[in-house]
Formats: sequence, C-alpha cells, structure tokens
Amino acid sequence: MANAGLQLLGFILAFLGWIGAIVSTALPQWRIYSYAGDNIVTAQAMYEGLWMSCVSQSTGQIQCKVFDSLLNLSSTLQATRALMVVGILLGVIAIFVATVGMKCMKCLEDDEVQKMRMAVIGGVIFLLAGLAILVATAWYGNRIVQEFYDPMTPVNARYEFGQALFTGWAAASLCLLGGALLCCSCPRKTTSYPTPRPYPKPAPSSGKDYV
Repeated sequence: MANAGLQLLGFILAFLGWIGAIVSTALPQWRIYSYAGDNIVTAQAMYEGLWMSCVSQSTGQIQCKVFDSLLNLSSTLQATRALMVVGILLGVIAIFVATVGMKCMKCLEDDEVQKMRMAVIGGVIFLLAGLAILVATAWYGNRIVQEFYDPMTPVNARYEFGQALFTGWAAASLCLLGGALLCCSCPRKTTSYPTPRPYPKPAPSSGKDYV
C-alpha cells in the first residue's frame, strides 16, 4: 500500500507540473517591463510571452500583438517555444504510460512486473519532460539577465522575470519530483534459489536379524 501511495503522489505531482507547463506556455508574462531607472512610467505595463507582446493601460485596457514572423524571432525565443512544446507532448505520453502502470488501475493485472515497469517508464518520460521545461525556462531567464545587465541595452528597454517564468520553474520542479517518485516503484530483483532435491527415505526395517 505504501508503494501504491507513492505512485499516486508522484503521478499527481507530475500531472500538476504538466498543467503548469501548459499554463506557463500560454501566459504572456514571461518577461515584464522593468521600472528601474529615472524615467518611470506607471500609466502602462508592458510584458512579453512566447507568442505575443501586450500593453496594459492603467484604465484596464489590454492590447496584445501576436508575433507574426517566425523567422524574425530571436533564437532564444524559438528554442524556448520548441522545448516547452516538446515538454508538454512528452507529458501527454507520460500520463498515458504511467496510468497503465498505476497499481490502482485494472490494466496488466496479470503481469505485476510489467505493470511496475510501465510506471517506471512513465516516470522517466516525466523526468525528460521536466528537464525540457527546466532548460527552456532557465535559458529564457538567463537571456533576460544578460540583456538587463548589458550596458548597451537602454534603460527603457530592460525587462525582468515575469509570472509565467516562475510558473514554468514550478512546473519543471513538479514534473521532476513526480517522475522521480514514479521511478521509485521499480520492481526489485528477487534472487531465486534452486529447489532442494529430496533425500531418499530409508527402507523400513522388517525386525528380523540375519546372520
């Protein structure tokens, strides 16, 4: 029962991480405008995501513009897009594979070892998905830091970490933790000993002594 509970906990954490990755990919707040400097404009807030850039007015009006040209995007943004999509697709595969290997499911009940292997495979795929998401968010965040501290970047063109980036980091952590817990259900190798041979029984004595 403890192993089944560990499996369920790992699956729930990894599933929540996969949901967080979808939310992070869709949100436009990957980087937000930095108000550091002398010229502070509080009438509007500017932020950018993987698919669009938005401007929020103080009146509550939000205007967004989708990135039109794929070739005009930076290599960092293109790589981040690809890694996030790959992480989400790997999460879909991991959900189906891990569901088959869960002890609370009726699939593969006759073969317990194969069932546990499916859970481990699902955990490994969750780990790969978490790594893809972690690399994407870390790469994008590193680019923000480089541009922020670059002396050639104007003060009014500097950005900081957005909420979607923190959501991506949390999603990657949950996928990695959940995948690791699923991998802990790896079947243990049992050592098989040869069956002992029965010794021949002595013949019963007839009670007569022969000379």
